[in-house]
Amino acid sequence: MPGMDLTQPFRGSHAIAARQLTPGALRGPRFHRLFPDIYVPADAQVDLELLSRAAYLLVAGRGALGGHSAAELLGADCAPLGVPAEIVSPHRVRPRRDLIARQDDIPSDELQELGGLVVTTPLRTAYDLGRRTPLVEAVVAVDALAHVHHFDIRDVLLIARRHLGARGSAQLPEVVALSDRRADSPMETRIRLALHSAGLPLPHLQHAVGPYLLDLAYPAVRIAVEYNGHHHLDPDRALHDLEREAYLTAAGWTVLRFGAYLVRRRPDLVAARVRVRLVAAARAAALPLESLAAA
Repeated sequence: MPGMDLTQPFRGSHAIAARQLTPGALRGPRFHRLFPDIYVPADAQVDLELLSRAAYLLVAGRGALGGHSAAELLGADCAPLGVPAEIVSPHRVRPRRDLIARQDDIPSDELQELGGLVVTTPLRTAYDLGRRTPLVEAVVAVDALAHVHHFDIRDVLLIARRHLGARGSAQLPEVVALSDRRADSPMETRIRLALHSAGLPLPHLQHAVGPYLLDLAYPAVRIAVEYNGHHHLDPDRALHDLEREAYLTAAGWTVLRFGAYLVRRRPDLVAARVRVRLVAAARAAALPLESLAAA
């Protein structure tokens, strides 16, 4: 009989019972304890997916992964840095470090099985994150889930009607109004919301210029706004970016790029810098600023 896979989250008591490990080995430097009796290799990268799998093992089938844990397993990478795993259960589950435990009896048609785990469906996950997280993070989550799973964002409100009076539901209409499943990344969404919060015209999303797509664009004045992420440091990607930059410059476009620190910590500065360029470009083109907004 094959032994337990000790490269994934496992129950220490089971590994000892199966004689794969001794208590001393389990307490030694080779393994790291995430939750009571739940261990991973000491060199494992403890990210949200790993924490979520460990949390699911902890509750032993008495709950489902919800919130950002469900979003992560569903392929929508939208969680803020350092967010805990989340379990939703009809039973009381003790919250712990790195674990949010919610007591809720979720209807079976709002749950699905995914690789041996039970998670909330994409639409239910969007509904939960849309009402339980601050506005920006709520829109980020709904954008990401709708982008990956192609549901109609307005259907989030249909889920809300099934759960009238649920805490946080009053925020959902605004979240739905601000969300757009065309958004290609959480940082793109954060930039878009920074511009909206500052009262700037909403940009066109995924605007095509020749063979390239611009994240956020104002075609009337040929200004684009994009997130400059770590992937741009890859040599092949850097070469692609140089070719793209040359093409866009030749086509008369100005691309404003912003890194993670400004987008996350100083969205007001992002909006202020975009405002300066938009106002100048609109004035030069004799266009009212509001005319630059996407229809």
